Amino acid sequence: MPQDDADHGEQDKKTRWAENRTDWASDRTILANERTFNSWMGTGLGAVGVAIGLKAVFGAFEPTWAAKAVASVFLVIAIVVFWAARHQARKTISSMETYDAAPMPTRNFTLLASLMTIATLATGAILWSL
Repeated sequence: MPQDDADHGEQDKKTRWAENRTDWASDRTILANERTFNSWMGTGLGAVGVAIGLKAVFGAFEPTWAAKAVASVFLVIAIVVFWAARHQARKTISSMETYDAAPMPTRNFTLLASLMTIATLATGAILWSL
């Protein structure tokens, strides 16, 4: 085998490995994006938990509207976190090419953010009715 053919074959092999590494990096980014979205949802739920905790701790606080107002701030923060997570997740997915890892459909990010928002608003309504 002539030396030029051997060098060309070695270069093709290196090129394939480089392309595989790039593809795998894209797959890792897609999966990391979904984990990040999940973490943001957890952060939003933490804010809802703080709101419920404030109402529980300061339930006898007078005036009651003040404790409810502070709890409501945390509920608003939760909703902002849900929609910021959705925005960032969709933005990341739209900038990625997919390879082996199939990203979660972007409509699922919207669905989850919407459901979490509805649940958070319902929590706020319950807190204000107590």
